[in-house]
Amino acid sequence: MFLESLTPTEAGALPGELLTELAALYASNHAFHALSGDFPDPENIRPEQVATALADELADPEVEVLLARSAGRLVGIAITLGAHPDPDDEDPWIGLLMVDAAQQRQGHGRQLASLVEDRFRTAGRTAVRLAVLDNNPDGLAFWTALGYDVIDHRQDRRLGRPCAVLRKQLRKVRHSARVAVLDPAGSVFLFRYNDAETGGTFWALPGGGLEADETPREAALRELQEETGWTDLKPGPLLSTRKVDLTFAGTPTHQHERIYVTHGPHREPTGAHLTTTHAQEGIRTGRWWTREELRTTTETVWPSELGRLLDELEG
Repeated sequence: MFLESLTPTEAGALPGELLTELAALYASNHAFHALSGDFPDPENIRPEQVATALADELADPEVEVLLARSAGRLVGIAITLGAHPDPDDEDPWIGLLMVDAAQQRQGHGRQLASLVEDRFRTAGRTAVRLAVLDNNPDGLAFWTALGYDVIDHRQDRRLGRPCAVLRKQLRKVRHSARVAVLDPAGSVFLFRYNDAETGGTFWALPGGGLEADETPREAALRELQEETGWTDLKPGPLLSTRKVDLTFAGTPTHQHERIYVTHGPHREPTGAHLTTTHAQEGIRTGRWWTREELRTTTETVWPSELGRLLDELEG
């Protein structure tokens, strides 16, 4: 899925094909519009009404209309507000997030919400708010499942409808890269790290955060060499990507992680610098793990699906 921004000029004279797509998306959600009262007849939402509604939204310079496309098809729309009229409210808002009814329950809503949150994070915003109509329990369940907390109850500014106001703290974004090093028997090398979030420990692949203008692959290579002393290996193909919420250096963080795979001999990390490096990185020890150990261990291993990923790679 990717987002494209609708400009005020486009909203005033939407191309016919785009307007047809938007009208179909709005019309597919007639049940929601019956709750909201945004259109006179939710069973007959016309293209010109959709064009007018979007033009009215974009008349506010703080509003952004984002169109979500997947496989070339318009699957959703999000309308955001960069600054609320209330000067005491410093958070941006999500005014609307809507997915084509025929495309719902496929993860598009969660993905669209995540992309909108990423845009706010990139802009340096630390939290986001939205309002859910009191007569929309499904909407409330959706947003609370995504980590939004109810902080207030009030009427909306435009039509005076009773709403719940929700807020979510946005974590700092961090990009990292790790390397799965496999020995000739297929075992993978893992380090045991201190877990700053729980006070316990977990096992993970060598790796860490990107620095300055590094690419993920460059960061993976640097971290691998710093933490193992193995200078004869290079990150190979991409094994997986994942997003995870954690606490890093005491800061709530939303981490984007890439994992590469490579092959090497069965050996232990080596180098005079490793004691200092491991102390700085919170590394307690390291060892090779067989595939069977990954499947049966009761210890925490990240990513938890590492054994399955490696099995799929071999397959």
